Amino acid sequence: MSYGPLLQKSKQFAIRIIRFYSYLQKEKNECVISKQILRSGTSIGANARESNNAQSSADFINKLSIALKEADETAYWLELLHESGIIDEQHFSSMYSDLKELIALLTASIKTSKQNNNIKKVER
Repeated sequence: MSYGPLLQKSKQFAIRIIRFYSYLQKEKNECVISKQILRSGTSIGANARESNNAQSSADFINKLSIALKEADETAYWLELLHESGIIDEQHFSSMYSDLKELIALLTASIKTSKQNNNIKKVER
């Protein structure tokens, strides 16, 4: 099954988050934030994937908006891990860069969907 860039990248990011969680647990003995970032980081792709089966354009926008909120929460946990010294600059920059790309894709998709939804309303 072929998916667009948003779904592919969010799934790749989720896999990366799962591996990152394992690293934090084993190497850094970090249990609290690692569970939070596992939940929010994997939820991005789950909500994006769920948007494929949206019942309406409003539902589609809602699912992507939830994914965007989860991405923002993931950014917060990454920032905390970095600023507290649990992860180094290299880990942070790499993960944060991927996350920023996902946020840009989600933002663009939501914006386009809202514009298309408004065009449909005007045409009626």
